[in-house]
Amino acid sequence: MTILYQMAKALRIEADYFKELFEEGRQAIGMNYYPPCPQPELAIGLNPHSDAGGLTILLQLNEVEGLQIKKNGMWVPVQPIPGAFIINIGNILEIVTNGIYPSIEHRAVVNSVKERLSIATFYSPKIDGNMGPAPSLLTPETPASFKTMSVADYFKGFFSRQPQGKSYLDVLRVQNENESG
Repeated sequence: MTILYQMAKALRIEADYFKELFEEGRQAIGMNYYPPCPQPELAIGLNPHSDAGGLTILLQLNEVEGLQIKKNGMWVPVQPIPGAFIINIGNILEIVTNGIYPSIEHRAVVNSVKERLSIATFYSPKIDGNMGPAPSLLTPETPASFKTMSVADYFKGFFSRQPQGKSYLDVLRVQNENESG
């Protein structure tokens, strides 16, 4: 919540908006084990995707490279730093911030000689809430870029699709009159 409150403060979003959405939210944990793969070019550890929730906090346990982010259409390796956490923005924060904080498309690749271990914790809003762009960010010049919907419906839609980059966010985008030209 401290990270979320600081993000809200930076964007001048009312702290109560993030509190209402996230304070009784859901947290999950995932542990990943990628064994050595003699032909890493023939395997992928984790398909390209963006995280469904709000924030993901990742610890690369044994400091073996494998996490990559997509930047300017290229896959860029994230160098492990001993004891450092990686914070990923998820799709829900991209929606709530109306695209100001974009979610990050990422993947994991395998190593030919070393195993890779990581632990991720995923923080999401409460399932019975509603989400959409924060009202304080919307003006006639910056209209909503995403639909407002229930958190439950968002997750139903997300998990009913194959993870494919950031494609689910495209489904939730609002077509603004200014973009039609």
